[in-house]
Amino acid sequence: MKSMKSLSAVGLLLAASLPALGNDTSAVLTTGGLEFVTNADIVMASEELFISAEEIRVVYQFRNDGADDQSVLVAFPMPDIVPSVYSPVAFPQGPDDNLFEFKTTFDGQPVEATLHQYGFAVGVDRTEMLAQLGLPMVPIGAAAEAAVEALDDATRAQLLHLGMLVPDEYDDGAGMKKHVFPGWTYRATYTWEAHFPAGKTVEVVHSYTPSVGGTVGVSFLSEPYDGYDPARDYANKYCTDESFISAVRKTLTSPDEPWSAPFTESWISYILTTGGNWAGNGIEKFRLVVDKGDAKNLVSFCGEGVKKIGPTSFEMVQENFWPDQELNILILNRRPDTQ
Repeated sequence: MKSMKSLSAVGLLLAASLPALGNDTSAVLTTGGLEFVTNADIVMASEELFISAEEIRVVYQFRNDGADDQSVLVAFPMPDIVPSVYSPVAFPQGPDDNLFEFKTTFDGQPVEATLHQYGFAVGVDRTEMLAQLGLPMVPIGAAAEAAVEALDDATRAQLLHLGMLVPDEYDDGAGMKKHVFPGWTYRATYTWEAHFPAGKTVEVVHSYTPSVGGTVGVSFLSEPYDGYDPARDYANKYCTDESFISAVRKTLTSPDEPWSAPFTESWISYILTTGGNWAGNGIEKFRLVVDKGDAKNLVSFCGEGVKKIGPTSFEMVQENFWPDQELNILILNRRPDTQ
């Protein structure tokens, strides 16, 4: 993007359905669009990107300007799933073979993609070992924890040595307890072959459930601490400006207590740069729509030429768009008991 202007500058009130958050804060997993092998003949004629807390949906129009039909490898790489015992993460809730509930159609027909799954620990591929031990490749959830607890002592010690398990010791009031948790990193990618006829335009639609992180309160009004300045960090990441901050401060139930604002935070991140793999000058027409669901919340993200197009939706349209950064969206969800 070029010069970024905060959507918050016009004081727009938005909402999103409240995500399920773990404890006080949950980190977000950044996802993106489809990735294609670079091709000199195929042009991304348009990309329409829709983002909400419930769904990310992308509609692509691809045109093959070459003289020959093209078959191109297409991939959707999932973000690494790294179990975290002490720092909650907003992990996806889908089944193990489709965590993000990923779906794609090609010219209206469902795509049967191949899922490639791997397990890594301290940078070493342990996929074969996980399979031999009958452990789930996905290390999050009750099934993985139960499988690890069922291991014999010798195997558990071996996996601890290899960095595949994480020990957790604590005193529950009746003495010290020790448990182990899955600690391997899950890496997965969906792939398939896409056919682009010469001189034709095809439509690819792809959707999935995003990872929505956040906090149970508003954190960016706090004073700097331990070398970290929340206000500066949010301004850089979400383009929160004085207008946005002023609007939040007006809602404080206790003027001297920044956590008294009647909101929770939702974070959604999306990698835009996968749209730069094409012939021509980037994406010929790019359209972004952000939707939140209820007009009583606040939103801020970096964008150029953003305008309101409906009670809950906002649009940014660019031509010959060359994405060069990550899109980060901050939604402040008004607590139901304060509306």
